[in-house]
Amino acid sequence: MFSPRRSALSLSLVALTGALAVGPALGAQAASTSPTAASLLTLTKNSLSTESGVHIVVTTLNNKVKSSVVADIGTTSGTETYTSGAETFTISVTPTFAYLSGSKTGLVNIMGLSAAQQKALGTHTLKMKKGTSQYTSFHSNLTANAYSQLLPAAKGTTLLTKRDKATNGYQLTWTTKATSSSPKTVSVMVVSSGAKALPLRESVTTSSGSSKTTFTKWGEFVAIKVPTNTIAYSKVFGSS
Repeated sequence: MFSPRRSALSLSLVALTGALAVGPALGAQAASTSPTAASLLTLTKNSLSTESGVHIVVTTLNNKVKSSVVADIGTTSGTETYTSGAETFTISVTPTFAYLSGSKTGLVNIMGLSAAQQKALGTHTLKMKKGTSQYTSFHSNLTANAYSQLLPAAKGTTLLTKRDKATNGYQLTWTTKATSSSPKTVSVMVVSSGAKALPLRESVTTSSGSSKTTFTKWGEFVAIKVPTNTIAYSKVFGSS
């Protein structure tokens, strides 16, 4: 059975649901006093809960290997394209179906298809219907449900004294400990200091490389172009 692997976005791109109390606008708070890391994160969650979409670009250099992810995350639809040399794939979701296509190496090495499954898929786009585990996995990572994964926990997150020079935004920083499968990471996120607190960009540094993420087009409407050359999940993987 096919178990979708997440891309580099993983919307870290990769849970912004739940009831969020509406707090004061950041601009109003900043006029009298600077926010704390915790209050800034709360304000950002409040702002994110009202956003209909965002355009995200992630560029990564890991062990001298470059990769990129370009994504548009909407309320009920979304899409992302991952590229690293010949390894590439695109995932799109709508309210009723999820779609996957890509190069042979991208589908096998990154998405985890077997050689036989990739051959069966060929140049088609894999089609997965709503209600399947595959659809649910992609939908939860490429729609507004994923927004909160952009933000760190308040505990362990520090608000830097200096503002970001390019945007005058606030800078949040936190460290993620190393695990058996991943190195220690140091992250810095810039959050806008205007009436709405929203992520603008993020940098992540590890012992083996770094990544940079930009967030633009907040509030955009995300419309997906539905592929026409599709093949049903069961035709490639059999009945689950």
